[in-house]
Amino acid sequence: MSNLAKLPKAIRQLVESFERLPGIGPKSAQRLVFYLLHMPVEELDKFAERLRALRRETVLCARCHHVSEEDPCQICADSSRDSELLCVVEQPLDVVALERTEQYHGFYHVLHGHIAPLQNIGPDQLFLRDIRNRLTGAKELILATNPTMEGEATALYIVDYLKKNMNAGDFADLKITRIGHGLPIGADVEYADSITLRRALEGRRSIVLGTILSGMER
Repeated sequence: MSNLAKLPKAIRQLVESFERLPGIGPKSAQRLVFYLLHMPVEELDKFAERLRALRRETVLCARCHHVSEEDPCQICADSSRDSELLCVVEQPLDVVALERTEQYHGFYHVLHGHIAPLQNIGPDQLFLRDIRNRLTGAKELILATNPTMEGEATALYIVDYLKKNMNAGDFADLKITRIGHGLPIGADVEYADSITLRRALEGRRSIVLGTILSGMER
């Protein structure tokens, strides 16, 4: 029998809800619930209202899929940004991290995840296949997915997808680069400091676009 079986149903259900959150185990979920249980009613109501507002007052930008209060988001609506640069990231928090560097001034494309077959996450579960539509006018596509096995697999898939879906004459001047030095293998973009991210942007490497284009011409 569960050690929560004798607790009120409302507590058990909220514990189960917290356990579904990433990084929250059973013990942490229980501590959070009992912390909330002792909060003043006014604070608890404010907390609940903020949870409801999370979905009610946010949208995904139709262009880049970043989280925003309006569509298009502030970045996509900024005409002063460099339209020749497009940076692909896994999560909205990666956009926040890269913006902190004040090094990158182009546009973004947010995938909302990475390819992970063991978790049943494939290309169809990501905002991945509309990247091609955003390359008009771009001179460089920066693949800034995390330097993990899943992030590397996602970057390779994007290159392969473009190879199969681009005409040889399209985007002939496009350079594809991979975010480079500064991020250790296994690190997440979201948690990197500004100096590390700045060096990673400066050290991005080219992904043999010539090989891709020559392969399409065969």
